Amino acid sequence: MKINGETLELNELKFMDYLAQRGLDAKFVALELNGQIISKDDFESVVFQRGDEAEVVCFVGGGGR
Repeated sequence: MKINGETLELNELKFMDYLAQRGLDAKFVALELNGQIISKDDFESVVFQRGDEAEVVCFVGGGGR
């Protein structure tokens, strides 16, 4: 599987475990899996498999001076 361009040699990985390992909060990420945007409602059921390609995007607040 490839996540954000990084190849991981795993048979499967739960998306929520991936987020926890990286200290990310599901409320502040978007997921594209194999070219499809995944609804936040489905995050709990997502399991990355061999051959999957995913992009995880984190939203960061800030700005104003």
